[in-house]
Amino acid sequence: MNDIDQVPFAYPDLVANPEPRCPCLLLLDTSGSMNGRPIDELNAGLRVFKEELASDSMAMQRVEVALMTFGPVQVLSEFQTADLFHPPTLTTTGDTPMGAAIMQGLDLLEARKATYRQAGVSYYRPWVFMITDGGPTDNWHQAAERVRAGDSAERKAFSFFAVAVDGADMTKLTSICSPNRPPMKLKGLSFRELFSWLSSSLGGVAKSQPGQLVALPAPSGWSSVG
Repeated sequence: MNDIDQVPFAYPDLVANPEPRCPCLLLLDTSGSMNGRPIDELNAGLRVFKEELASDSMAMQRVEVALMTFGPVQVLSEFQTADLFHPPTLTTTGDTPMGAAIMQGLDLLEARKATYRQAGVSYYRPWVFMITDGGPTDNWHQAAERVRAGDSAERKAFSFFAVAVDGADMTKLTSICSPNRPPMKLKGLSFRELFSWLSSSLGGVAKSQPGQLVALPAPSGWSSVG
């Protein structure tokens, strides 16, 4: 048996669907303070996200979603195309190890980008989308340095978005985020509107060419200012 017989396709998902990929990593706070209505609304928002992506045939082929939670840090869904992504039902526990979640999440993203390159599949600038209602309970400074370097105008390794639910530590979130992409505040518990915006934005990116600048819709209906 030769090597080709042993490994017919190293990346079967990418061979079967060679469309360019738009990776989106969701980093979701599931610490104890999210218990009750916040986690219920977050779960409802994830279902909206899936439903709206499913209505966009191009997004289904090109958008890849991975989902991680922190409290503790867990990978609940590896990167997979939107048609294969099924939102888990999140529950709450523990504290807010945000620094560790960001570091592990960016490692996961870098590994996926390496797979794209090895398979010869092009990709769009990845999105990292973090939602939290608190502040990091672990060491977050190295994570902040990595976010600011990766989301800089020079490197453009990814776009890092932070959404602050009521109670979030805006000072620390501002220190983590790139100065060009400050954290946004969620209006109440408008997770469904947030995820509708996210699916629409990713759908718009997926219809463009990799590297093309795409104007995002305004975050109206879910984001409050100040």
